Amino acid sequence: MLKLATAVFLTALLSLTTILPASAARIYNPDTNSWEDAATVRAGRRGSSIPKSIVDYDGKYSPGTIVVETSERRLYFVLDDGKAVKYGIGVGRDGFRWSGTHRITRKAEWPGWTPPPQMRKRVPGLPAYMPGGPENPLGARALYIGSTLYRVHGTSEPWTIGQAVSSGCIRLTNDDVADLYERVKVGARVVVRH
Repeated sequence: MLKLATAVFLTALLSLTTILPASAARIYNPDTNSWEDAATVRAGRRGSSIPKSIVDYDGKYSPGTIVVETSERRLYFVLDDGKAVKYGIGVGRDGFRWSGTHRITRKAEWPGWTPPPQMRKRVPGLPAYMPGGPENPLGARALYIGSTLYRVHGTSEPWTIGQAVSSGCIRLTNDDVADLYERVKVGARVVVRH
């Protein structure tokens, strides 16, 4: 009797899952400037193909400095002994690129996101606030840059690494931003160059 009841329950559950639509997460797609079903946007796309690596680095910056080379679409975290960790990044699209020198003023794990008013005006439908989590555009970690609106952060869209698609923030894969987060101290210098 128990086997029969279990079989009936599982059959009913299976029938419901084929009838009811799946609730899919929606994410912002900068390519189309709209919110789309996450499964559709991700279809056929993989994560970043730019691996993190330790490289020789002869820049004039002291260890602990973050150097963003927007034209290369690479971020360097300067180490001792003429080395740096090199990460692939996504950068600001045309009209949203910037350069300058600042400091990291705050770090956050799974940060919430409050889109600035200018972005909400450009992209109707953006929420006023989105709590942290895997679908949040800021990804797993965020490093806040001075008093700017910009951050070095993770992304729920790893396929955008190596592209110019953001509104000025510097994106890394969630794995890479978690690695960088552990290395960087609040107060670290950030140099963003074209």
